[in-house]
Amino acid sequence: MQDLDQATMTNSPLIEVVNVHKTFKKGDRQELLVLEDINFRMYEGEIVAILGKSGSGKSTLLRIIAGLVQPSGGTVFYRGQPVFGPARGISMVFQTFALMPWLTVLQNVELGLEALGIERNERRDRALKAIDTIGLDGFETAFPKELSGGMRQRVGFARALVVNPDILLMDEPFSALDVLTADNLKSDLLNLWQTKKTGLHGILFVTHNIEEAALLADRIIVFNSNPGSIRGELKVTLPYPRNDMDTRFRNQIDRVYTLMTTQPLVEGTTEGHQVIDLGYRLPEANVAEITGLLETLNAPENNGKMDLPDVADILMLDIDELFPLTELLEILHFAKVSKGDITITDAGKAFVEANILDRKKIFSQHLKKYVPLARYIYDQLTRHPRHRALEENFISLLEDYLTEKEASRILSTVIEWGRYAELFAYDYNAGVLSLENPN
Repeated sequence: MQDLDQATMTNSPLIEVVNVHKTFKKGDRQELLVLEDINFRMYEGEIVAILGKSGSGKSTLLRIIAGLVQPSGGTVFYRGQPVFGPARGISMVFQTFALMPWLTVLQNVELGLEALGIERNERRDRALKAIDTIGLDGFETAFPKELSGGMRQRVGFARALVVNPDILLMDEPFSALDVLTADNLKSDLLNLWQTKKTGLHGILFVTHNIEEAALLADRIIVFNSNPGSIRGELKVTLPYPRNDMDTRFRNQIDRVYTLMTTQPLVEGTTEGHQVIDLGYRLPEANVAEITGLLETLNAPENNGKMDLPDVADILMLDIDELFPLTELLEILHFAKVSKGDITITDAGKAFVEANILDRKKIFSQHLKKYVPLARYIYDQLTRHPRHRALEENFISLLEDYLTEKEASRILSTVIEWGRYAELFAYDYNAGVLSLENPN
C-alpha cells in the first residue's frame, strides 16, 4: 500500500493551475486584465522557471500559487487540494529581501517558525541549522544593514527553508544582486537541491533572464504580456552543472529566443508587421538605443541580420532591455523579428545610413504612419487654432485603455519620439504640447 501511495504522489502534480485569470480594478468601472487562462502543472523533483518580460504578470501568478493573492477566476491546487490563503508546505523568497531591519539574522529567520507556533528552543535550533546550511554561520547576531545584498538574500532563503517547505517559490531572487554574487548564490542553491539537504520536492521561480532560466530549470514556461498568458514551454535536458559557453547550452538559449519571437501571421498584421491601435502599450525605448541596434545590424560583418542571443551578448542587454528595442523597430518597420533572428528592413537601412536631418525626416514619417498615438497628437495640434494642447487631455484619453501610471509613461515616451522627429515640442513646466513648425 505504501508503494502504491508513493507512486500516486510521484505521478500526481505538486502544483496544478487551472484556468486562472486575474483582474485588478483600474477605475470605477473598468478592470485591468493581468493574467488570462493560465494552465500548467508542476511535478515532484522539478525546477520550473516562468520566463517573461517585467510586467507580464509572473509575480502575480506566483503570489496566487502561494495563496497570498486570490485569483479572479480559476483554481490553484497544491497536492490535489485547492489553495485558499497561504498554504502550509509552500515558502517564498522575494526579490527585495523583505527583512525586518530591527531584527537580527537569527530573529528574521525565526519569524516563520514563530508564526507557526513553534516552541522557542526548537525555533532557535532550527533557525541556527538553516543559517548554517545557507552559509551564514557567524552572522546570527548581525542586523540587515550590516550585510551585503547577497548575504541579505541568503537570510531570505534561510527564512524560507527553515519551515521545511515542500515547494520553494522564488520571485526574481537574483535580480537585485551583482553578477558574481548572483552566480554564487545560484550555485549554492543547486548544491542544496542536488544533495537533498532540504526537504524540497520542487522549486518554481520567475525571471526575465533567459540564461538564468536555462542554467537552473528543468522546464521553462514562457509568458506573453498584456495580459500575461502562457506562450509555450521548453524542457531543458542538459546535465548539471551547466556551462553557459557550452554549444548545447547556446542552442538552448536559441530555442528560447525562437519561442519568444515566433508569431503566426494573423489578422491585424501587414507583411508580418503588427498593426497597433491608440491604446497599445508602447515599449519604453529611446531613439539613440534603436539607432545603435540598427547600426550594429547594418555593420558589414552582420549583413543586416543577427541572432537575438548574439545581439544581447554584444550589446549586454537582458530581455527587458532588448525586447522593447526590437518591438519598436518592428512597429516602425525598421526591422523584422522572427524565429530568434532580427533582420533590418530597407526602411531601417535607409534610416541608419542617412545623415542626421534625413534620419529625423524618415523617423517622423514612420512615427506618423505606424504609431497611432503620435499621429493623433500631431493631428490634434494641427487642427487647433494655436497649435497647442494640454498633455492631460491625451493622458485622459489613454486612461480609457490603460492605468494612470502606464498612460503617463506611454505619453512621455511618445513625446520624446515626437521631439526627436520634430513633430511637436513640449513645455515640461506648463505641461503643453505644440507643433514644432506650425507653418
